[in-house]
Amino acid sequence: MDKQEPRGFQLPRRRFVQGLALGGVAAGLGLWRGNALAQAAAPRSELRGNDFELEIGELPVDFTGRRRIATVVNGQLPAPLLRWRQGETVTIRVRNRLPATSSVHWHGIVLPADMDGVPGLSFDGIPPGGEYVYRFTVNQAGTYWYHSHSRFQEQTGLYGPIVVEPRDGERHAVQRDYVVLLSDWTDTDPETIYANLKKQSGYYNVGKRTVGDFLRDAGRDGIAQALAQRQMWNRMRMDPTDLADVSAAAYTYLINGHAPAANWTGLFEAGERVRLRFINGASMTFFDVRIPGLKMTVVAADGQAIEPVTVDEFRIGSAETYDVIVQPSADRAWTIFAQSMDRSGFARATLTPRVGLVADVPPVDPRPLLSMGDMMGVMDHGGMHHAMQSMEMMGMPGMDALPMGHEAPAPVLKTGPEVDMRVATPRSNLDDPGVGLRDNGRRVLSYADLHAVDAPISPRVDRELTLRLTGNMERYLWSFDATRASAAEPLRLRHGEHVRVVLVNDSMMTHPIHLHGMWSELESPDGAFQVRKHTVVVQPAQRVSYRVSADAMGRWAYHCHLLYHMEAGMFREVVVA
Repeated sequence: MDKQEPRGFQLPRRRFVQGLALGGVAAGLGLWRGNALAQAAAPRSELRGNDFELEIGELPVDFTGRRRIATVVNGQLPAPLLRWRQGETVTIRVRNRLPATSSVHWHGIVLPADMDGVPGLSFDGIPPGGEYVYRFTVNQAGTYWYHSHSRFQEQTGLYGPIVVEPRDGERHAVQRDYVVLLSDWTDTDPETIYANLKKQSGYYNVGKRTVGDFLRDAGRDGIAQALAQRQMWNRMRMDPTDLADVSAAAYTYLINGHAPAANWTGLFEAGERVRLRFINGASMTFFDVRIPGLKMTVVAADGQAIEPVTVDEFRIGSAETYDVIVQPSADRAWTIFAQSMDRSGFARATLTPRVGLVADVPPVDPRPLLSMGDMMGVMDHGGMHHAMQSMEMMGMPGMDALPMGHEAPAPVLKTGPEVDMRVATPRSNLDDPGVGLRDNGRRVLSYADLHAVDAPISPRVDRELTLRLTGNMERYLWSFDATRASAAEPLRLRHGEHVRVVLVNDSMMTHPIHLHGMWSELESPDGAFQVRKHTVVVQPAQRVSYRVSADAMGRWAYHCHLLYHMEAGMFREVVVA
């Protein structure tokens, strides 16, 4: 039922998680008299054309009742929406008014290496008081975004949306078109967050298992089984609640710069087709998105058109984008609900035919737990055997009650100071929506549902490159192939070659992996082309592969798009020559 106030908001007790009804950049502008005044005095939120002027600076903001300094573009958080036209050349002059070096990376845009915006690779960065002119031709269409690639400036607010209009018009006609930019805001200095994670990786894990959980498990499954489960996780020195490094204990989740209580609103008329361009601009958060009671037809992934697929819910990793079309048929409001993967909090917005009309905000789902499949991959009889061998290689006693069979021994996968976990038998399926979304009664999108409408760029495979996603949670170290960025040699590709990149996730975290400058063409488990992406999410104990055409000369960044993972070492330079 529609009403004027949403349920579940208990300010100020819930203020930190759900934010203020008015705040954000409006606080920095001194606008406390209501949204109408804020909108009237705010800078332009959308810029279009071929020539752009962007200025990076600082501004006081207030999302939670505490005034903090944000990194903003043209006085805005998020930064202005940039609208480009496919096939046209754009010029963007970026001025830096910060006391530190800054940068802008055009995420997912294929362009020359010196325009990519990564300090130390593409250019030296934009010094304090300096400027840099980006100029390139936009050869693609779709939904993308831009953000800083300088230390933690992305976390403090330097991110914004990009919409590239196709030269031949949109494939799907709609009457309304909205960007829905998800992000995670923190009142804590990101340097402090990073230091806390280095000292204690579970610092922000507010959902750890308790004695009460054990008693409930024992009542349901029996004491022996509940105790065996606890002992298994203790032997592995792992935590089944370790879903996100940073939770709502430090984050307030935003949609288009609005905390849940502020409630960003998009208008529609009943029966209209509405395109929602979802962008995950969060530094560390995966969101599970749904509009209760309304089907969503996914028509694009990472800016690239796909065969339409209708779902109730989808997971969006950091840096991914999804375009969906909805058609609200009733004269009522609908809640856009994006809960964090660890279920510690949510972002919320509203689609409505009238300003002021809102819908119920659903409760967050129960906090999920990682399974042994998330830890060790394939968990049939042989897979369990290899899992037990992996545990023993890591100095963990196996489970003697399990039959070991006569399978061939698993490959030796060494652990050490850089790596606390190895997966001997990774799973390769793409039809798993991920922990917390399995069998939840809703139709949930998976990578297996994504099918490009275009043919692949890479028609063949010249060679194969395998990389393992590795880390040591207790030391908060992250890497490719157990080698942190500071000690790693560049990955070298020959210009014009076609490479199959195989990623094996040796950790219990879900990693969004982003290759700059070139597309990643995801393959099905049997090697068939699925979809073209710029960011590929790899689940725990999963193996995925994609083809890369090395058609872009230069030095490129390749990294996990969880910001603190990248800073902790999961980064490589890729050289195409």
